[in-house]
Amino acid sequence: MAVLGRGVAKPEPDQRDSPWRDHRVSEPTVPLRHPAITERTENPDDPPADTANLVSLHESIAALLASRGQYRQAYQHLRSALDLMSEMSAPPQIPEQFRREVDRLRREHAEAHEQSIRDSLTASYNRRYLDQRLVDLVAEQGTANGLAVALVDLDWFKQVNDTFGHLVGDRVLQRVVELLQDGLPDGGFCARYGGEEFVLVLPGIDQNAAVEIAEAARGRVERYPWSSLVLGLRVTVSIGLAHEPAIRVADNTPAAPERQLREADALLYTAKQSGRNAVAYLLEGTAHLAGAAAGRRAIVTPRASAR
Repeated sequence: MAVLGRGVAKPEPDQRDSPWRDHRVSEPTVPLRHPAITERTENPDDPPADTANLVSLHESIAALLASRGQYRQAYQHLRSALDLMSEMSAPPQIPEQFRREVDRLRREHAEAHEQSIRDSLTASYNRRYLDQRLVDLVAEQGTANGLAVALVDLDWFKQVNDTFGHLVGDRVLQRVVELLQDGLPDGGFCARYGGEEFVLVLPGIDQNAAVEIAEAARGRVERYPWSSLVLGLRVTVSIGLAHEPAIRVADNTPAAPERQLREADALLYTAKQSGRNAVAYLLEGTAHLAGAAAGRRAIVTPRASAR
């Protein structure tokens, strides 16, 4: 302490700063203590110390989880801290820095989740999302008109890779996905099933509409000017379409999606063996080809599928 005359000491400047002052976040750290709580401890109307400690604990856990890239769990703990603050009789003013940290973790969690369900090459959904979403759609018994699943396979794709190279093959897959996703109904989506196979999931439509959508997708791929990508390139797809009426979807077991995919696979075989570049579907138990392929004489009976 500095001396101000005889016996009088000048107090040193208070060097204690709020932990939020000039706080710079080194991502993904989170402030461990909320200043508005620590500054209110002498007020009789303050919340119990246990509440303040719990808020601090949630923030600390969030910091640890964020540092490990576990953004979903970190975000949940930060939200819990905010909820506790909002429940106080006189809630403190939440610093903007704290709000920004919550928003950042929410965005990072959303981005990480989106990446986890997307195919890295084509940006379509991946097999993990497909399997889970199909189960959910079956469980949603309000699916009006039923659920259609179309299994799409690129014709002679190995020859594309062998002739033009895998880089061209990758660009073909990306463009095919764009063409398949055009014109899907509400709630519909495209997922990569594996290799050059994709699945179109078409909820809430009847069989006639499903056949039209699948045939339109096949036509877009056939008509696309592939020679603009590389001279001499031609790409077509074959599609097997399996449709379940709404009443059957509602009554199905969790194994129903697998059964429907097997049926679509059997019909894809029919489309392939009947000349490729076609959509095959069942009508009253009999295999049919859609659109221009309907005039073909030979229609191969679908392979047996478990019904």
